[in-house]
Amino acid sequence: MRAIRRFTVRPVLPAPLAALGTLAGNLRWSWHPPTQDVFAAVDPDLWESTGRDPVRLLGAVGRTRFEELAADQAFLARLAEAEADLQRYLTEDRWYQRTVAGGPRAIGYFSPEFGITAVLPQYSGGLGILAGDHLKAASDLGVPIVGVGLLYKHGYFKQSLSRDGWQQETYPVLDPDGLPISALREADGSPATVSIALPGGPDLVARIWVASVGRVPLLMLDTDVEGNPDHYVDVTDRLYGGNSEHRLRQELLLGVGGVRALRVYSRITGTPAPEVFHTNEGHAGFLGLERIRELTVAEGGPRLDFETALEVGRASTVFTTHTPVPAGIDRFPRTLVEQYFAEGSGVTPGVPVDRVLALGAEDYEGGDPSVFNMAVMGFRLAQRANGVSLLHGHVSRGMFNGLWPAFDEAEVPIGSITNGVHAPTWVARELFELAEKEGAVFHDPDSFWAIVDKVPGEEVWAVKRQLRDCLVRDARRRLRRSWEKRGAASAELGWIDDALSPDVLTIGFARRVPSYKRLTLMLRDPARLKRLLLDPERPVQLVIAGKSHPADDGGKRLIQEMVRFADDPEVRHRIVFLPNYDIAMAQPLYPGCDVWLNNPLRPYEACGTSGMKAALNGGLNLSILDGWWDEWYDGQNGWAIPSADGLDDPDRRDDLEAASLYDLIENEIAPRFYDIDDDGVPTRWLEMLRHTLKSLGPKVLATRMVRDYVHQLYGPATENARSLNDDYDGARELAAWKQRVKAAWPQVRVEHVESSGVGDAPEVGAVLSVRAFVALGDLSPEDVDVQLLHGRADAEDLLTDATCTVLGLTESYEGGRHSFAGEVTLDQSGPFGYTVRVVPRNGHLASYAELGVVATA
Repeated sequence: MRAIRRFTVRPVLPAPLAALGTLAGNLRWSWHPPTQDVFAAVDPDLWESTGRDPVRLLGAVGRTRFEELAADQAFLARLAEAEADLQRYLTEDRWYQRTVAGGPRAIGYFSPEFGITAVLPQYSGGLGILAGDHLKAASDLGVPIVGVGLLYKHGYFKQSLSRDGWQQETYPVLDPDGLPISALREADGSPATVSIALPGGPDLVARIWVASVGRVPLLMLDTDVEGNPDHYVDVTDRLYGGNSEHRLRQELLLGVGGVRALRVYSRITGTPAPEVFHTNEGHAGFLGLERIRELTVAEGGPRLDFETALEVGRASTVFTTHTPVPAGIDRFPRTLVEQYFAEGSGVTPGVPVDRVLALGAEDYEGGDPSVFNMAVMGFRLAQRANGVSLLHGHVSRGMFNGLWPAFDEAEVPIGSITNGVHAPTWVARELFELAEKEGAVFHDPDSFWAIVDKVPGEEVWAVKRQLRDCLVRDARRRLRRSWEKRGAASAELGWIDDALSPDVLTIGFARRVPSYKRLTLMLRDPARLKRLLLDPERPVQLVIAGKSHPADDGGKRLIQEMVRFADDPEVRHRIVFLPNYDIAMAQPLYPGCDVWLNNPLRPYEACGTSGMKAALNGGLNLSILDGWWDEWYDGQNGWAIPSADGLDDPDRRDDLEAASLYDLIENEIAPRFYDIDDDGVPTRWLEMLRHTLKSLGPKVLATRMVRDYVHQLYGPATENARSLNDDYDGARELAAWKQRVKAAWPQVRVEHVESSGVGDAPEVGAVLSVRAFVALGDLSPEDVDVQLLHGRADAEDLLTDATCTVLGLTESYEGGRHSFAGEVTLDQSGPFGYTVRVVPRNGHLASYAELGVVATA
């Protein structure tokens, strides 16, 4: 019989053990082994059987055991030290407090998913894991971030396989009372809520839950609230589900509701209001409209016009795009968005619907006028934007060049900050302990790179075998459970006891399964793959995992193809597909692999942080030069799979790249792995391993990434926002200046350019003098920069790697005409070219391309 209601009863801890509740309530335990040891000491068997979940553990411990622990002085001392260590971590000055002067008092970080720990399953893949690592690194550094997301009742989904290898999805119900989160409450004890007006119905109401990610609070909105109609309750049912309207409601809640949740949180806790708003992908883009609404209908403060409010919001907003393919961008029917923002019943009253629609309009060549593009709105509402690797920044500038059509791709104002990963979460404990024996310090990553060459090779290799063995045992457990769910009898599964080996070269491949990531590239030549797996002298084994979106039948077919190959009795001891890839699976997988495989279609991998996690665990990357690998591969820290870019025939391209993959494994990777000395140590392999740690270790850390965000985006955004927003006069002036410049720009032109000083046969060292005569109409010389662009010119007179020199005002004439001049020294031989252009200039612009206007010679 089914229960009509389900809830979780939390335990009452004896007073001496109250600190267990404190430790369980802060997710720092998920990346802090000493705290995990305290929970393991409560009951080692329960700790394992509850999935290393402190909340579930404490709920499963009996009263007798609690009484024993409350009388155990050694345990109480250990518990007190763990609590004191947590308090020091939460309160002491860290990198941000010690080194960043004048930085933002708080930063709101919005993401549709957060991957913090397997026991809080609010993530689907790389975007969420990146967001979780961002919060953890911010906590370690002391950066005052507040995360904002949604609390999904069913999370993403749990993946299993049918007997014939087809992906199946289940959606277990998550009870908030059984999760390591707490409800935000008003002073009277009532749950804190936010509400949003939706057309044709009552207000949508959402509760606010808080997860403590070390020093960082993560606010999560949940619409499973009494009084909400069923279709409102379902808004936070699951990640990336439902139709367009369902997704639109989720993104309205995340963006609009998220800003309102931050205001409630600041009011209740006294936490400073964010000075910077960071939207992680376009899903939270509506936050910019809510901030405009706050300023245009302000109560108790000055009401701003739309243009001024827009400048206030843009100055303090950062937008990060993770999408290398147009299909990955959320695009809603324009008519649907119009319905939700209509005058009189809209989500953000006071924000004109025509202005809303204009922000998301694809009003550029090749755009679709019938859709509302969330990424386009994200760029228009943020003054600073970035991709997540150097290559992805380049790809993004090409994808969105239509927003700045007057500028070349290289000048599109989208920068890049390459992602990083949180080492304490992903690096195996055994590796930390090995390094600490040589003097490294857990909280000082630089100390690890300094001792890489000091650790004896036989010790490194012994630990790597130990980690491989852990992976093998974990994979066998998961494989057995998977086969049992597929309907196999225990008598059929004896072979699993010999599946995989801790002494065989282990290659890992685990990620989401869209077509461009090419899960099945390794199956292009099944016979050759079998020979590699079964080589009697140098065998290879593959551990594979990945989820396909529930609506992506193409991805599911790829999984089925892989599973059917792995089911073959001839090779199933050498290749396994493990269902339900999540954080819990990933943590033994990365350290246990010798090689991490990544073979997407270049350049469709935005970053690809799984390979970073493998590298930090002494794994070597075998990857297409895409994402971060394109940036940091140096020829000695792994292998690059040659990419057949430009081939029109996708099958031919796959054949060529798969053949290269096989060749590298057979001719370079396996021979090096199995080339051992008299002590059984592969010395040449260890040379690459050590070089990988030294060359990649400092670069791939999430702490490096967050520092980059602070210095390159958060700090400059704060400085600009403060200069504009102290009394809003700066924002008013900037808005008026932009309107004036746009209105006057049709009059701006370069009328004539003169040059001298190089003669008919210029030589290296000659000085080129350039004088430009420019008409500015109603604008003044202070409103513009006149730029001399110069550099190598190709056969079509196109400038490559152009350098910009700003020309100085030399004379002004009647009718708004002026002359500007400057000099350039010719410092290299070969074809040279130059041109002159005029661009807007204002100290509050983040880029001269910001207004999207230019006048050229």
